[in-house]
Amino acid sequence: MTTQKSFKTRVRARMAKTGESYTTARRQLLAKATTDAPTAGTPDPVPAAAGGRGQRDRVSDAVLRERTGRAWDDWFRLLDEWGAAERGHTEIARWLVTTHDVPGWWAQTVTVGYEQARGLREPGQRRGGGFEATGSRTVAVPVAVLFAAFADEAVRRRWLPDVPVRVRTATAPRTFRADWAGGPTRIAVGFTPAGEAKARVAVLHEKLADADEADRLRAYWRDRLAALKQLLESPEETR
Repeated sequence: MTTQKSFKTRVRARMAKTGESYTTARRQLLAKATTDAPTAGTPDPVPAAAGGRGQRDRVSDAVLRERTGRAWDDWFRLLDEWGAAERGHTEIARWLVTTHDVPGWWAQTVTVGYEQARGLREPGQRRGGGFEATGSRTVAVPVAVLFAAFADEAVRRRWLPDVPVRVRTATAPRTFRADWAGGPTRIAVGFTPAGEAKARVAVLHEKLADADEADRLRAYWRDRLAALKQLLESPEETR
């Protein structure tokens, strides 16, 4: 049971709003934290880079401190004291959200950075084995339009041609999951609004064979998401 004062404050605020008991309100907030803290199959907020660069190389101490309240070494020291090296990925991310109020996507960044720093995974590799590629893009369209570019087959073919995609789940306008080119790899896509007329898409391509395939698909998604942005932001498309 967490003793973090801010989390207890949120529990009591929910109790006042919903009339729930403390136990029920706490359970609901923990469930939301589990959803907000990305787990397996959820794209990273800061994509892993090619060439073996990890999260710490991509996110500076200044940026991390601004977004989470602590720099890398501060988080590593705190996580070591908590025993994070012996805990699972989801448990670490959830702890960062519920105990330290780290926003879900930044909890993922810190978790991955810690796992890389402690040798629990290589850059581009999932903890426990397997490789993945990620890509992200901000597009000047509403989030519903960006989601439809994946979920609507006719639109998808315009920027992602010649690839058979079998949709597994599509929850508008938040997530899209699909098997890729007949398997065994698959994609998990998350969508985040960035205002009324701007949204961000993050793609996770998982179950890859090795680092070479991860590098190839990372470059592929960088190209395809650029094509998607060009398509959706074109004057003809907005008429």
